[in-house]
Amino acid sequence: MTTLDWRGTGVSVREPAAGVGAQIVLLALLWVGVGLCPAGWLAGTAYAVVLSVILTCALLRSNTRSLGPAGLVTLARAELVGGVTALVTTDRMGREAPIAFIVVLATVALVLDAVDGHVARRTGTASALGARFDMEVDAFLILVLSVFVARSVGLWVLAIGAMRYAFAAAAWAAPWLRAPLPPSFARKTVAATQGIILVAAGSGVAPPPVAAGLVAVALASLVWSFGRDVGWLWQERARAYERPRPRHGGPVPRPLQHSKRH
Repeated sequence: MTTLDWRGTGVSVREPAAGVGAQIVLLALLWVGVGLCPAGWLAGTAYAVVLSVILTCALLRSNTRSLGPAGLVTLARAELVGGVTALVTTDRMGREAPIAFIVVLATVALVLDAVDGHVARRTGTASALGARFDMEVDAFLILVLSVFVARSVGLWVLAIGAMRYAFAAAAWAAPWLRAPLPPSFARKTVAATQGIILVAAGSGVAPPPVAAGLVAVALASLVWSFGRDVGWLWQERARAYERPRPRHGGPVPRPLQHSKRH
């Protein structure tokens, strides 16, 4: 089968389109096994279509020919997240969806989160697009799981899912928030535990007070992580203003002694 090129760029749109097909198949299986409501079908389908459009635009913008093996794993994760979205929507619309299905799909998606990074490193196909794709899939899964857990724990849980998007919105108003952050094991650990805790809390295994406590710890750690990153970005912004700038193409002036930071 030949690869479909868009406008002569050499970029394949077959993979995002195949993702939509895979999503429809998964929704059909869930409909047979669970009985998705029309809103669940609509949410899952809309998610798949929007994902395909955004992913195709990202491939074109980066002039990337293919998602690569790691990207395909992330795409599979994304379709699982679409299934979770359909089930949670069905549950929120008054038709109770089996918690086991939500837990299984979300757990597999979380497990595959470690797989795509490993595949990228082993195949030498790590890229900025792949990392961003992986991050956005994680963020949306956390948002959907927050909506699910909020049913039993409280609306305050939505703060976990909304925090990533609130930060992105703030970055549009404050460009200094868009600066790249240094790698952080603590940030990765906090991000990874959010999904695990939300799945555990939503599974119903733990008593409600214990589940609420676990989610509260997750939210507190997320607030700390975002707060630390914002603080670091603010300091970088301040340091950038303190750095001397050439005037009218002239030589760079020497910095004042009191402006140095260590």
